[in-house]
Amino acid sequence: MVLEKYSIGIGDRFWHQGKAQLRALIMAKEKGIDIVPVWNKSYREHSTVKTQPGSVRLEADEVVKSIGWGNSYYVDADHIGMKNVDFFIKSSDFFTIDVADFINLPANENHIKNYMNRFGKYEGEIKFSESGKPFYITQSLIKDIGSRFLNAINEAGRIYRHIESIKGRDNFVTEISMDETKTPQTPIELFFILGAISAEEIPVQTIAPKFTGRFNKGVDYVGEISKFAEEFEDDVAVIDLAIKEFNLPKNLKLSIHSGSDKFSIYKPINRIIKRYNAGLHLKTAGTTWLEEVIGLALACEEGLDIAKHIYKMAFERFDELCQPYLAVIDISMDQLPSVKTVDEWSGKEFADALRHDISCNSYNPNFRQLLHIAYKIAAEMGDTYYKALVKFEDIIAENVTENIYKRHIMAIFS
Repeated sequence: MVLEKYSIGIGDRFWHQGKAQLRALIMAKEKGIDIVPVWNKSYREHSTVKTQPGSVRLEADEVVKSIGWGNSYYVDADHIGMKNVDFFIKSSDFFTIDVADFINLPANENHIKNYMNRFGKYEGEIKFSESGKPFYITQSLIKDIGSRFLNAINEAGRIYRHIESIKGRDNFVTEISMDETKTPQTPIELFFILGAISAEEIPVQTIAPKFTGRFNKGVDYVGEISKFAEEFEDDVAVIDLAIKEFNLPKNLKLSIHSGSDKFSIYKPINRIIKRYNAGLHLKTAGTTWLEEVIGLALACEEGLDIAKHIYKMAFERFDELCQPYLAVIDISMDQLPSVKTVDEWSGKEFADALRHDISCNSYNPNFRQLLHIAYKIAAEMGDTYYKALVKFEDIIAENVTENIYKRHIMAIFS
């Protein structure tokens, strides 16, 4: 199974927006932009919404059939480890193996010795591209990288072989994720990480490193854009060289776990992938869930009441909802509107505060981040929420399609 050059992870927490999401890719195809969809949902999201991975597979299969999508599509077991991989085995054909928790754990001395024997030859100056700056590599640097990352890569190998023993080789796509950790991986570290992945005989097709800067949920990138662009270009060049040096899959590409909506870095990403003729996998995560809430707010008083209820509960349960996401949110309580204020808003006022449009004076990134992590409240509403998704399908779908097509696909792939 070979993942295509461009792919997009389209999370759908409440499994009602598959058609709207796929329409965005059809619109892109009509513009000559070929992107394959990857429906993704993590174990945490399934646990929160009380769903099973089979629901994602069912949605994907039904949507593809109903719309007549004639291209490939995938279902991603998102951010899995050995503890929960079996939950996804049957329904998934794309596995994002998350080994961030194993970074910096002490590596086996024999593993480090074998690693040094294999990669010590790269001591000296190395350039990842003809026009790129040189990097200087020492034996101590190589050993340090191995000491910090080998444990994680060995764990990735253990999980991969478990999946392979059940699914069979070449019957699924493998991604390795190291993004949910505190420290970004440098291009040199990525080079040796890829070498170790090759030594572990993992046919990785996408890799998600942690980049410089903040990738908070639902809002734009926080950091120096020029520094990110330099790092991203180095990483693209690293992958190009690593494919040749380590005999990795020729379609290996970077995966950007955006937390949704990193619009300010889309332009340099677009420029760099075109320059290198490189592939890209983009995960848009919870952006569809927020478009559902925007659609409800704009639908009518009934939908707006649901949106306001979700915010009220999120505000009152702030600490509970934030706890699992502390590494990927920056919410200032004093910048959140009061429940009383929101109760007086019109549907347009609610949507303007929530929609990610920095040209709108009413846009509130704190409000947006809180609602991004508040899908648990909607899940607890049960049929009230699901019936509203059906009742107001048209306006919700319009927002979902426009968001993916205009703000993501056209910005990064066109």
